[in-house]
Amino acid sequence: MPRKPLILVTVCLAALTINLDTTIVNVALPTLARELDADTNDLLWVVDGYNLAFAALVLAMGSLSDRFGRRPALLLGLGGFAASSAVAALVTDVEALIALRFVMGVSAALIFPTTLSIIANTFTERRERAGALGIWGAAVGMGVALGPITGGFLLEHFTWPSVFWALIPVAVLAMAMTVAFVPESRDASVPAIDKPGLVLSIAALGTLTWTIIEGPEHGWTSVTTLTGFAVAAVLVAAFVAVERAVEHPMLDVTLFLDRRFSAACGAVTIAFFALFGFIFLITQFVQFVRDYSALGTGTRILPVAISIAVASIAGARLAPLLGSKAVVSTGLALLGSSFLWISTLEVDVSYAATIVPQMVLMGLGLGLVSTAATESILQVLPPARAGVGSAVNDATRELGGTLGVAVVGSLFASLYGDRLASLLDGRVDPTSLEQARESVGAADALAAQVPGVTGAFNDAFLDGLSAGCTLIGALCLAAAVVALLALPGERYDPLSEGELVDAADAVR
Repeated sequence: MPRKPLILVTVCLAALTINLDTTIVNVALPTLARELDADTNDLLWVVDGYNLAFAALVLAMGSLSDRFGRRPALLLGLGGFAASSAVAALVTDVEALIALRFVMGVSAALIFPTTLSIIANTFTERRERAGALGIWGAAVGMGVALGPITGGFLLEHFTWPSVFWALIPVAVLAMAMTVAFVPESRDASVPAIDKPGLVLSIAALGTLTWTIIEGPEHGWTSVTTLTGFAVAAVLVAAFVAVERAVEHPMLDVTLFLDRRFSAACGAVTIAFFALFGFIFLITQFVQFVRDYSALGTGTRILPVAISIAVASIAGARLAPLLGSKAVVSTGLALLGSSFLWISTLEVDVSYAATIVPQMVLMGLGLGLVSTAATESILQVLPPARAGVGSAVNDATRELGGTLGVAVVGSLFASLYGDRLASLLDGRVDPTSLEQARESVGAADALAAQVPGVTGAFNDAFLDGLSAGCTLIGALCLAAAVVALLALPGERYDPLSEGELVDAADAVR
């Protein structure tokens, strides 16, 4: 068997491991709410603790893997991921689990950009690379599918730690295949590490992500949140200033002058905002409102995963033929339409007739956006510097996902809590009502004990879900218009290296 396919299978398995983790944990959220007495904010941190570490470190990790070697980086990341998963399976309280999710996020930050960097260095011809990226995107989609199904099966037959034990053999297999098939590659011309840029990138991304995650808890207009955004803005400005001043920057910020790069990054951010917000809401809807088991939930998310995989491969073939503009804007339009449709869900909606088509539409949109935008980002950079380009792509994914969980989760929690309080005021004791407002799991347990609570709970949940999906849908449709205006078409003549330098000089 030729070496290139084996390399592709290996990096796809590593990417699959990352996405298995995300979706397995999302399916386990209702179980964690019950077993670890976790409230809504705890559940947000179980998801976003991983995202915070990932987003804060991914840019630095991409640069380090370019310099010190991509195969060692992949092995180190997979080994750390397997070890932290094992420890996570042994913890007994939600605070310890959140801490382990941070460690897993650090490992993921090393793994994910390295997989794309290896693809860029292995498949150097554009059409060949686009095909490889399509298969890589399909692997990501399969992670969305296999995570809920695997997690549901494990939760059906074992306790919640099994969802973390299951990640270990996958990571170990990916390590063995890396040793056997992935050649060493690094950028020999990369100079010494840009330490100021490294520190500032971690500080800026970490502060921004933390502020987004904590925004719902402190309030979006609170002093804490506004201060966090202000500090993040100052750090970003300092990072840009440092990177433009140093001789060998970690990230060439003039890349953002190329529309293929900047507009594609924005499209990826919006797409993963939509995906993570959707998964956070739909897993709880299916289990708490529709009363499906964890396994039933996993199997019912399968249509979106299959359609992501199909559209990823199709998007890889269409992007070189039609241009990023057509593919990405179409994908965002499909995403937006699907979420506006999902916002009309009722408790007794037909799964086959309504929910399945909604998921297929959403998955097709996400697959088209993700692959075409990623190909556009990587096309800007030479293969030797693909680690940084991959890291920027991954950082936008994680920031988008973190925003999706935080913003959509905040909007949902606010509307759900207020609606539930108005419906149950005077019908249950104040302590139980407050617990039900703060935790969907507590409200579900209360509904099983007190007659009449179920209807109020369902109405309140659907109010929050509808508002969250309407927000996502409107944002995706607005992004589709922006992509149509900003992304280059098939005849786009990219800026040459000299023109990029001239443009950078013009804004100095």
